[in-house]
Amino acid sequence: MMPSPVPERSDGAPVARRGRKPEPIAAGVGHAHRAWLESVRARLKASGLTLDELVTLTGFSKTRISELLRGNGYYPGWEITFSIIKALEIPAWPMRRLWAAAAQEANKQQAWIERSVDRVLPIERERQPMAHQAFVQLMAAPYTAYARAFLLTDQRAQWVVAETFDILWLCWNEAATSENVPRFGWLLLRSRVLARAHRHPEGHVDLRAAALSAQTQQESADLAERLANIDELVPLFDAIGRLPRDQQDITVLRYLCGVDVDAVPDVVGLTPAAARAIDGHARAALADIYRRRQTRE
Repeated sequence: MMPSPVPERSDGAPVARRGRKPEPIAAGVGHAHRAWLESVRARLKASGLTLDELVTLTGFSKTRISELLRGNGYYPGWEITFSIIKALEIPAWPMRRLWAAAAQEANKQQAWIERSVDRVLPIERERQPMAHQAFVQLMAAPYTAYARAFLLTDQRAQWVVAETFDILWLCWNEAATSENVPRFGWLLLRSRVLARAHRHPEGHVDLRAAALSAQTQQESADLAERLANIDELVPLFDAIGRLPRDQQDITVLRYLCGVDVDAVPDVVGLTPAAARAIDGHARAALADIYRRRQTRE
């Protein structure tokens, strides 16, 4: 019996074959590990390659590749990870940074990371897209300030911003062809920050610790004054954490991070008119929350 012909699209090109849909990422996979794993899975889906074809291209067994794609078992070494991203034509330089950061998250020692990298021939650093480089330079400061407001320390903020920019490099073609590159980048940053932000028992982001952090940076030496200020700030920051996402973003950038009002729309990827309207709604909502709190007291 003759094999069935490969179906073609209307333009004559072969239709990408669909393999079995990958199983979901395993529960318990860390935030940094999930960051690069989702990028790899998205690229595999877009490539049209089947798992068997990926096995052929990498030389690793189907079991090992399946485990890697799900995040099952031990954290994968750089050798198998590199073989997959090479087959999928994913930029290796930002990917290696993401892989190393996730290895640290998985409690791998620096010596293990270095040995794993040394098993692969040195990679040539890819040329960073100039538009991506310009975007990084433009957004690094406001992105880091926003991340610090939620994550409290410079180290954690810089970590998540670097992760965001590396993921953005991996999907830069998609970002660059989107209708709104700043919005694409902002939503990516927000997702990476909020994935790590502390949560209130009711489920919303808990910014009360940020109030304490902000107050410790004040120059006043009067302990009573500082404690009184904290008593006022904590309910306000708690209210900000309850705002809808866009209102929360603009409030944090303007009033917690000190980003200039004219710069905020470009940072979050909204029109000036939309940003002004959202800012107005946020201030009205906060005033209402404050009035209701005063009434209860």
